[in-house]
Amino acid sequence: MTVHLRRDLEFLKREILDMGAMVESAVNKAISALVDRREALAQEVLRGDDLIDDKEVAIELDCQKVLALHQPVASDLRFVLAVLKVNNDLERVGDLASHIAERAVSLAAKPALDLPSQFVEIGELTRRMMRECLDALVQTDAELARGVLDQDDGVDRCHRELFEALEARMIADPRVVSRALEVMACSRHLERVADLATNISEEVIYVASGEVVRHGRHG
Repeated sequence: MTVHLRRDLEFLKREILDMGAMVESAVNKAISALVDRREALAQEVLRGDDLIDDKEVAIELDCQKVLALHQPVASDLRFVLAVLKVNNDLERVGDLASHIAERAVSLAAKPALDLPSQFVEIGELTRRMMRECLDALVQTDAELARGVLDQDDGVDRCHRELFEALEARMIADPRVVSRALEVMACSRHLERVADLATNISEEVIYVASGEVVRHGRHG
């Protein structure tokens, strides 16, 4: 490997980790804004979305530069291809954080709705999956990435239980319908964040071992 390729790959790694930190922060703030009814924090997430979008474009261009100039092979090629995919997934997570923040702003202007315990649980599970998938990326740790895959079923379970709890509440008290629907939408967004954390973990496994575990091949 040439010195220039090594330098550019290290730069790519730093950039994707910076992107991950920005997105993880956005998710954490969005969840806190909704749970704690903090409109100002939600607005902070919304203002930061353009920065995440700009970062995603810059990283994609950097990947194209590495591919064009160095024509990497084997593990180096796997790394660049994985960064391209992870970069896109992280940008989508940033969008989902913004969607949650928008709901948080809306809910903060309405009477408080007691959140089912499953919402707090799905929030914590999603935060952990994002943190651990990024740690796995930093460390190129396939085993840690596999641990993230194993947590996805828990998020799906919480999502189903939350829908059932809110459905029962809406039947009992139609006045809460609009607020409950917004919380349901946030739960869907968090479930999707967890899916994207799973995607990132699958790419980490690919980089670390060359093993493809997408489409249900892990387990």
